[in-house]
Amino acid sequence: MLFIWFWLVAVMITAYVVLDGFDLGAGVLHLIIARTDQERRTVIRTIGPVWDGNEVWLLAGGGTLYFAFPLLYASGFSGFYLPLMIVLWLLILRGLGIELRTHLQGTVWRGFFDGCFAFSSLLLAVFYGAALGNVVRGVPLQQDGYFFLPLWTNWRPGPQPGILDWYTVITGVVALVALTLHGAHYVALKTAGDLNLRARRVAAVLWPTLVLITLISLGATLAIRPDALTNYRNHPALFVIPAAVALSLMAMFLHGRHGNDKSAFLASGAYLIFMLVGAAAAVYPNLLVSTTDPSRNITIYNAAVGHYALSYGLIWWSFGMALAIGYFVLIYRMFRGKVSA
Repeated sequence: MLFIWFWLVAVMITAYVVLDGFDLGAGVLHLIIARTDQERRTVIRTIGPVWDGNEVWLLAGGGTLYFAFPLLYASGFSGFYLPLMIVLWLLILRGLGIELRTHLQGTVWRGFFDGCFAFSSLLLAVFYGAALGNVVRGVPLQQDGYFFLPLWTNWRPGPQPGILDWYTVITGVVALVALTLHGAHYVALKTAGDLNLRARRVAAVLWPTLVLITLISLGATLAIRPDALTNYRNHPALFVIPAAVALSLMAMFLHGRHGNDKSAFLASGAYLIFMLVGAAAAVYPNLLVSTTDPSRNITIYNAAVGHYALSYGLIWWSFGMALAIGYFVLIYRMFRGKVSA
């Protein structure tokens, strides 16, 4: 049951990254590929019907984490209080940018909220990547399971790191490039004409950057966490995950080169999925690693609620997920196809 809930939480987080990821990528590209107000409205229309629904997966993932592993929820939300508040304000700022830009017709008004939308989308991508880097690298857990992290210290991973160091900056850049590329494929899929061509060109430029930064992040992870391959060595079948990452990168390149926007978008989604699955497989059964004492690691064994709660919770979780998936299938089918201003 603990194994099941670990992967259910991983699935919820992965669903959020893949679905809200193209929203964030579209936001990052909002001021780059859209030259006129009409094109900017078109970019927003590509995500307009789904962006707020995609963020529901973040709430659902947090709720699932709170239900199944309350110790991790309590520890993480206290230790990461500062970045979580920053993420909250960025989410608010991003929503304001989308909803308020058309309330007045002034150029300054629209330009300000366009900037809010793009700036908050960019920083959210970076912070999400840095958050994953913190989980993989570890945090200075105390005996009571809590910790504190400043925003940065000396920029070096170690027993007392900051939220930002050279490693988490690398993971933040990986997230920014990957989500921007994911968003470029989505905008290309949903638009036509000049906007479509510019989105394709951005994707073509970002692809080699993503390959390079992915390799750098892999080397950096092995440098600070040599035990990251322990599960892979114990279960060689897991090496299919990095192979799938490589295949998804190749599929992105080939489909993008031939103008197959839908397949390129699905390939970028597959890249995100396999990268996150690979990270989860590397840290299992740990949920949060201690940089000071391995005996203080928060794992699925010392953080979970009782077996009875997990068993019956699985029934209600399945019912709720069936409703959510049905809703998302309906929405995406209703708004399929190209959009225009």
